[in-house]
Amino acid sequence: MSQGIAGEDAKIVPEAAAPDQADSLIPRDFKSLRALIVARRELLPKRLIQVADFAVEHPQEIAFGRVADLAAQAGVQPSTLVRFAQTLGYAGFSDLQAVFRAHARQRWPDYRERLQALAGDPAGQDASAADPSTLLHGFLHAARVSIDHLEQTIDQAALAQAVDVLAGARTICLLGVRRVYPVVVYLNYALRTLGARCELADHAGGMARRQVELLGTDDAVLAVSFTPYASETLGLVQAATSAGVPVVAITDSPFSPLAQLARVWVEVAETDLGGFRSLSATLALATALSVALMEQRAALQRP
Repeated sequence: MSQGIAGEDAKIVPEAAAPDQADSLIPRDFKSLRALIVARRELLPKRLIQVADFAVEHPQEIAFGRVADLAAQAGVQPSTLVRFAQTLGYAGFSDLQAVFRAHARQRWPDYRERLQALAGDPAGQDASAADPSTLLHGFLHAARVSIDHLEQTIDQAALAQAVDVLAGARTICLLGVRRVYPVVVYLNYALRTLGARCELADHAGGMARRQVELLGTDDAVLAVSFTPYASETLGLVQAATSAGVPVVAITDSPFSPLAQLARVWVEVAETDLGGFRSLSATLALATALSVALMEQRAALQRP
């Protein structure tokens, strides 16, 4: 068994690298670490992939969680977290965790504690017993954290490319169900108001598949889906991609199935409070996309 692990790790960290050289290649900032995890994900064994996915999708939990609790959340043994860190070249899990912790303190100081305080009841009761004002303050703070996070982490190049694809489309087909349905409904309203030709996928009437089938390569799909990713949306995006229709995706992780299928994808992660997540940052992104693509269209039409 130990030989199997060594063989897997050898694909990640060259054996010939001297200790000081290897240490100099270890990311000490979150952006570089995240890029390393994404780049090496497919080389990892199954259990380490689970840890990689969890780490990218829950950086705040990794920053401040205990090994035993994090392992339980990721569905692995605590030793797997240590092996994951060592596979990336770190001395141990605490060495890896320090990168997440520094990032969390720099970008979102103390927000976990503040959210927990806002969500809980001063009298010691559970969050469900909190009064409406306390809950409102908690959700407003979570929304601010989400918006600040998006502002600080948005991939400017991906955003510009998304606008290019959508601005050049004859018709934009909007895909999104369940929690993100309000986002695509708003996009449909905003784009139509601004004069764009778009259509909302008709899941209720069972015509969504046919709508996608009728799209051409000069059209585009704008799909929105967050974990757990809706199978209806994924199926329609796969159909569009197979037909050569360009897809722009709004999703929450580089490991999202939409990120693998779309021509361009934009990442947005919403902070939750008691398991509930608003759509504040996502709607801000949707508004920006709508206005930007119509501005670009108008600019192209000017003499």
